[in-house]
Amino acid sequence: MKTMKPLLRTLFIPTMLFLGACACCEETVVAPPPPPPPAIVLPGLGDVFYDFDRSELRADAVEQLKTNANWIQANTTHNVIIEGHCDERGTSEYNLALGERRANSAKDYIVNLGVAPTRLKTVSFGEEKPFADGHNEEAWAQNRRAHFVAE
Repeated sequence: MKTMKPLLRTLFIPTMLFLGACACCEETVVAPPPPPPPAIVLPGLGDVFYDFDRSELRADAVEQLKTNANWIQANTTHNVIIEGHCDERGTSEYNLALGERRANSAKDYIVNLGVAPTRLKTVSFGEEKPFADGHNEEAWAQNRRAHFVAE
């Protein structure tokens, strides 16, 4: 029994220190990254809508793009991001490519109207940021768009 006491003491003290160290650890809380600056949606910039599986501009889109181009030329302190969006049909990869074609078709038209291409950026969100929830033609038609955001 006398030989057991030093052995237990030898094992007991490090074990308690180890358990105490494990029990007193505080959880590390990592602060979330700061949110991106809010996008500015200003009057005069409107969305352009597309037909299913198309990136060609419709007649109503041409009129809206002329309005957008006039706004961009009048507001020289703002650059504009053109976001390409799709409805939920199709694969993610296909919709990203289609959203890019839609954003680029809108950008190309505005550049042809005289807006400097350096003031325009394009990005495709594909089906990832729908405007309208729903799984019907009415919702899909609202999600097939090029969305304009002032920086």
